[in-house]
Amino acid sequence: MSNIVLNTLRLKHPKLTLLHSCSSFSDLKIIHGFLIRTHLISDVFVASRLLALCFDKSTNFLGYAYGIFSQIQSPNLFVFNLLIRGFSIDAEPSRAFGFYIQMLKSRIRPDNITFPFLIKASGEMECVTIGEQTHSHIVRFGFQNDVYVENSLVHMYANCGLIASAGRIFGQMRFRDVVSWTSMVAGYCKCGMVEDAREMFDEMPHRNLFTWSIMINGYAKNDCFEKAVELFYLMKREGVVANETVMVSVISSCAHLGALELGERAHEYVVKKNMTVNVILGTALVDMYWRCGEIKKAIRVFEELPEKDSLSWTSIIKGLAVHGHAHKAIHYFDQMVRLGLMPRDVTFTAVLSACSHGGLVDKGLELYENMKRDYGIEPRLEHYGCIVDMLGRTGKLSEAENFILEMPVKPNAPILGALLGACKIYKNTEVAERVGNMLIEVKPEHSGYYVLLSNIYAVAGKWEKIESLRDMMKEKLVKKPPGWSLIEIDGKINKFCMGDDDQKHPEMGKIRRKWEEILRKIRLIGYKGNTSDAFFDVDEEEKESAIHMHSEKLAIAYGMMKSKPTTTIRIVKNLRVCQDCHTVTKHISEVYGREFIVRDRNRFHHFRNGLCSCRDYW
Repeated sequence: MSNIVLNTLRLKHPKLTLLHSCSSFSDLKIIHGFLIRTHLISDVFVASRLLALCFDKSTNFLGYAYGIFSQIQSPNLFVFNLLIRGFSIDAEPSRAFGFYIQMLKSRIRPDNITFPFLIKASGEMECVTIGEQTHSHIVRFGFQNDVYVENSLVHMYANCGLIASAGRIFGQMRFRDVVSWTSMVAGYCKCGMVEDAREMFDEMPHRNLFTWSIMINGYAKNDCFEKAVELFYLMKREGVVANETVMVSVISSCAHLGALELGERAHEYVVKKNMTVNVILGTALVDMYWRCGEIKKAIRVFEELPEKDSLSWTSIIKGLAVHGHAHKAIHYFDQMVRLGLMPRDVTFTAVLSACSHGGLVDKGLELYENMKRDYGIEPRLEHYGCIVDMLGRTGKLSEAENFILEMPVKPNAPILGALLGACKIYKNTEVAERVGNMLIEVKPEHSGYYVLLSNIYAVAGKWEKIESLRDMMKEKLVKKPPGWSLIEIDGKINKFCMGDDDQKHPEMGKIRRKWEEILRKIRLIGYKGNTSDAFFDVDEEEKESAIHMHSEKLAIAYGMMKSKPTTTIRIVKNLRVCQDCHTVTKHISEVYGREFIVRDRNRFHHFRNGLCSCRDYW
């Protein structure tokens, strides 16, 4: 409260200076009662100061504000702007427009303070129509060239996805400040146009921390994880100090890339800058470590978190599940419940997944029933998928099929795919055929399911069925998505794609020679190429060549070239590990005494001494 306002209040009544020290609801009511008793509530200036306290950041009493407003006989522009501002960020932002209409009926002309908050309210409502109507009022009252109003319009249109409209206003602005530019960058990011966002970001005459945060987060939200990390390092070079929000985006990007070294550097930055590790940042760190294959570090970080919510617990439970630590995952779930935290639907997905990976059928079914009975959570497709996978892993194919048939909702592709995978392991052609037909109907463009079903037919000797599948794939123009693998060496992400040639990686010649050396050694202990997962419309010689150029094998060879013999090699794949790559990696871990941690689409595989943590079921 300014000195001018305080002096004016003191002249009206000495006790009115108490408004300056009001900090609680009880204080507010005492002062309000005093104003009513002394009839000072009829003074619009005094009443407006009391009303302003209702919208203070430390005392937000919107409901009470409406009662005070009803006692003001002739509210002025300041009063209406207070109410419009306060309700524009309330749970019911539409009420801001009620006050605006009442203001116009009172023949009070709006100003450049009124419209930014009305625009904000329309943005909160996600209603472009109301935003456009407000825009017409802006033109009508002559505020279309006011920079604050223009910035609000740019932000509203950009936030609603109308980036062309936002761009038109931005292009017509006589003066653009950092808010104008940042709103456009944010809008492009929200629309998935990250290249346009970056172009505008680079053109900005001045940037603040919020702008950097928007661009880095925009990259992360649009799956451009490497670029998010690169921009963070550029930000550091320019001397800008990151905050917790930026670090959440950076650490999450490292998690998706499986870039442990970069993630550890980001964690060190957080510690060095004495940042507050709140729930969001702490959960991001836990998530990063287990996604990068360091489940022990993930547990350590989780245990050290000053505060934890249900999402923090869900993250560590999920991490333990995908790393194959089923009993530990259940232990953490039980601990979470004992502490009084309410498990969410995603928490149950995580713990049911742990039961599935660990083959704990009885415990999984018990948790599934508890979820419905004790917590009132209706099963979602993810929960049904966990149960089907769990039954399938233990060979209970009939029970899994019956469970699918009795589901109250139509099964999706992952649910049917889980059962089809179990049919391959247990060589059940009968169930596989029924499920495979359902699966192809649900997801006709997914090549992996055709290949899986064809392999089941091949084992059963049903060659005519394979021919039929081949024809179906040609008819539907089904193509296999390109497989790729990532490996981090010295803080740099290297990407290998299926069938990479010498042009894609500067050291591809050396990588191929290294692979040939590895191949010779593992053949000495009995390795023979498994071509069952290769496409079934090529001959055996082509299959043999194809499997040896799988991206994971190239990444392994490169990792062994560039790392010390004692170093654990970590690889991230976009697809499920194929049978041959899985066998090869087990052999390499045995022959070379190396440890490999491979994250595929479904889970983590820890290869050590010729064995895998998945126990050959994935």
